[in-house]
Amino acid sequence: MGDYIVRATAANGSIRAFCATTRELTEYARACHETSPVVTAALGRLLTAGAIMGSMQKGEEDILTLQLRGSGPMKGITVTADSKARVKGYPIVNDVILPANSKGKLDVSGAIGQGYLSVIKDMGLKDPYVGQVELISGEIAEDLAYYFTSSEQVPSAVSLGVLMERNNTVKEAGGLIIQALPGAGDEELTMLEERLTQLPSMTRMLEDEHTPEEILEKILGDMELQILDRIDTAFYCNCDRQRVEKVIISLGRDELGKIIAEGEPLQLKCHFCNKAYDFSTEELRTLGRKLGIK
Repeated sequence: MGDYIVRATAANGSIRAFCATTRELTEYARACHETSPVVTAALGRLLTAGAIMGSMQKGEEDILTLQLRGSGPMKGITVTADSKARVKGYPIVNDVILPANSKGKLDVSGAIGQGYLSVIKDMGLKDPYVGQVELISGEIAEDLAYYFTSSEQVPSAVSLGVLMERNNTVKEAGGLIIQALPGAGDEELTMLEERLTQLPSMTRMLEDEHTPEEILEKILGDMELQILDRIDTAFYCNCDRQRVEKVIISLGRDELGKIIAEGEPLQLKCHFCNKAYDFSTEELRTLGRKLGIK
C-alpha cells in the first residue's frame, strides 16, 4: 500500500485533519541509522510529524525542519521535510537502551529528557521563521500539540505512534494531527475532544488494519468530513557526491591542505541517510586545486 497522508476538513471547514501511515519510511530510517527500539520510536514519531507538517506548506520550495534537543541519552533528533511530504532525519545518538516506562511502553520521554523543540520554516524569505517551545513531556505528540497552540495559536490534537516487531523492525507507524480553525463551534470542539479521549492508540488502529481514511471517518464521519486528497510520503535524502564535494571545499584551504598532506583517502557520511562517500587521495588533490592547493 505504501506510506501516505490523507488531508481532510470537517465542520464546514472549521476543522482540518491529517492522518498518515508511515511504516515504510520509519523502517527505512531504522535500517539507515541502525537505531535501537526506543530511538526508532522517537525518530519515527518525529519523521511522521515532519511529513505531515511538510505537506501543510504552501510553497513548492518551502522546507520545514524540526529539531528536538534534550538532556536524555539520545540528546536529540533533526528532521527535515519538503512540501511534497518527502522527509529525512537522524538521531544524535542511535543506540540508546532504556527499561520500559511505567506503562510497559518504550520510554521515549526518558530517552529525550528535558529540553526544547524548534520548528524552522524556510519559505524563501530573507530569514526563516523559527518557533521554539520547551518540551512538556518528551513524548513528541504532546510537545507538538503545545507548539501549535502556544506558537501558532492553533488548538491542535496530535497522536503519533511506532510499534515494533519482536525482531526490532517496525511493525506499524503513523500519526494524526487535527486542528481547530477560526469558526469552530464550542459544541463541535467538545464532541471532538471527547472522541479523541476515547480513541485507541494510533498504532492499535493501524495494527487493526484501519486505513488513514477509516481513522478520520471514525473521528469526524458525522461532522461533514471531506477527504481532500491523498499525498504519498517517503524517506528521501537529496545528498549526492557533488554536494559532498562542496562540503569538502568549504573546509577551506588550510584544513583541506592538512587532509591532503596526510596522504590518506577520506570518507564522509551523510547525517540524514548515512550514505558513505569515499574520496581517493587523487580526488582530494583535484578538489584542492580549486582552492589553489598544489
